[in-house]
Amino acid sequence: MRRNNHVRQSVAVSAALLAALFLLPLLVVVPFRTALFGRETPVDETEGQPFVSGRLDGETALRVLDGDTVLEMDLGEYLLGVVRAEMPASFHLEALKAQAAAARTYTLYKLQTGGNHGDAADICTDSACCQAYIGEERARANWGEAADAYEGKIEEAVTATDGQVILYGGVPILAVFHSSSAGLTRASGDVWFNDLPYLQAVSSPEAAESVPNYYSRVEFSREELRQKLLAAFPEADLSRGMADWLTDAQADSAGSVSTVCVGGVTAKGSALRAALGLRSACFTWEVQEGGVVFFVTGYGHGVGMSQYGANAMAEAGAGYEEILTHYYTGVTVEPYRAADFTNPGNP
Repeated sequence: MRRNNHVRQSVAVSAALLAALFLLPLLVVVPFRTALFGRETPVDETEGQPFVSGRLDGETALRVLDGDTVLEMDLGEYLLGVVRAEMPASFHLEALKAQAAAARTYTLYKLQTGGNHGDAADICTDSACCQAYIGEERARANWGEAADAYEGKIEEAVTATDGQVILYGGVPILAVFHSSSAGLTRASGDVWFNDLPYLQAVSSPEAAESVPNYYSRVEFSREELRQKLLAAFPEADLSRGMADWLTDAQADSAGSVSTVCVGGVTAKGSALRAALGLRSACFTWEVQEGGVVFFVTGYGHGVGMSQYGANAMAEAGAGYEEILTHYYTGVTVEPYRAADFTNPGNP
């Protein structure tokens, strides 16, 4: 009987010890349950770190007009949106760096010369006025599976060129750019009113097969063409046959149409290009039965840096500074602080 009692006591003690073994961790954990399992927002380890602008870009605060809203950001943050929108993210990193430096320079030029928005904003997101801009969320939706890689490249392009600006005579230039040229870029004086010394015609190495729609063809019926020409050139005399509507085309050094006679009115080729919505001013035309067909090469105004040409140079081994000093004549590429503006004015 005593033996049975002793066995039962041993079993009870063992059970108690076993229960204590399992309960001890809970006694230790429960007092710290809030700290260990509280409702704090968990860290998403797949999410990238927030972008931080470089030292020089971070010094420049901008007011960016986006539609009817003015957004406040620093120069580096703004450049991310511009490079996303203005150049394919699939391009070589050195081409993206060249784009970042050109966009930075264009922005500082706008700040220096007063821009187009008075006291309301420093710059806007309308490509017809300033530079195109796209936010990260929208860009990622466009990029799909390549979003992380593309965003990383663009961030690197901006930060690796922190503060690097294209200068002529020590001040930022009007660093315009375009998609693709027809072998040569154009001098600014052939397109606009001012012939700037750093915007001259230079060679551009993009291959036709590398540029989407490098060659384009646009047709107009007689009435369509008539309406477009009179809307842009109301003094033109289109009373004669279509063969006399457009005559005496003169080519510039890049092979684009510099001037053309529109119904007796001399116009710039760039003005006719705008009136007809052609992809560039490097065009010819042919009168056909019932209308006119235009044959166009390249895309854009043709002045400054060709983006596809920059990519071709990068793929051939050129760094971003070499690209920029090729497309912009007589310039240097140097760090520049917006806070050091001394003599604002149009260079």
